[in-house]
Amino acid sequence: MSAAVDLLTFGESMVSLRSAGPLSAGGSLAMHVAGAESNVAVGVARLGHSVTWAGAVGADPHGEYILRQLRSEGIAAQCRVDQSRSTGVMFLEQRTADLTRAFYYRAGSAGSTVSRDDVDRALAAGPRVLHLTGITPALSPEARKAFEYAAERAAADGVVVSLDVNYRSRLWTRDEARAVLGPIARHADILIASDDELDLVSSATLRGDSPDSLGNDDAETALAASLLEQGVGEVVVKRGAAGAGVHTASGRFEAPAVTVTSIDTVGAGDAFTAGYLSALLDGEDVAGRLQRGAVMGAFAVSTAGDWEGLPSRAELVMLGATASGTTQR
Repeated sequence: MSAAVDLLTFGESMVSLRSAGPLSAGGSLAMHVAGAESNVAVGVARLGHSVTWAGAVGADPHGEYILRQLRSEGIAAQCRVDQSRSTGVMFLEQRTADLTRAFYYRAGSAGSTVSRDDVDRALAAGPRVLHLTGITPALSPEARKAFEYAAERAAADGVVVSLDVNYRSRLWTRDEARAVLGPIARHADILIASDDELDLVSSATLRGDSPDSLGNDDAETALAASLLEQGVGEVVVKRGAAGAGVHTASGRFEAPAVTVTSIDTVGAGDAFTAGYLSALLDGEDVAGRLQRGAVMGAFAVSTAGDWEGLPSRAELVMLGATASGTTQR
């Protein structure tokens, strides 16, 4: 029998071509690996845990690049190479200092064909935690079935299921996401969402049923309470610069964001999730998980790239222990 792996995640990894300015103006593009699930995989692996990422790539240089990068991070890539489809590509445009735009070229990609068979092979390793995101079921009907099967089977097998809503408006509508993610949320031990995503998974009905009402603390509490009643163990709410909170049956926990100079917010939510799950794997309590998530998020926003600046375990103490703007010698 295969040795248990700490974290398993699956989904689509793409090549990201980043521009430092408007794409319409031309200029140089930097090549990176992108994908919420692989971002989390890198973050957790750098903190010393065993990690498997499962998915599919095309038989092309882009797919080779993704696998090379992930394996160089110590991630076991259980990947199917699709001979008939291409690896997905995403362009990221740094339009202003505060606004980044994504342009996807992933329709019909190899990654969108992730299937139940792929999930079965990956789950055979016996993971302690299965991490899913709401991006995968938006890719194709086949990926949606794989996502639903993974959540149901892992929950039945006693695997801790982590679900990050990660709503992408360019992939599907809020109503489409709600119809798929709402029923699956009940399988999640840990439900992670931005404060404007909770209504996509909660069965609670707010006055006006408008996402705009989610800025209200009472609305967040009501939505989280509904999820806890559905059987979710922990409802983790990401608020960016405003920090994060966790709702549990035993109470509510809050943590501020770590103060840093922000230069690139892409991947910050995935970094937070990686920190939270790493601390869970280490047996930390909710407060400890929040604190590690906040530190990982701070590393992400204060360094360039989705995951390139994420720390090793030894580097976790750097933020908060050293005055801003100083040089460690």
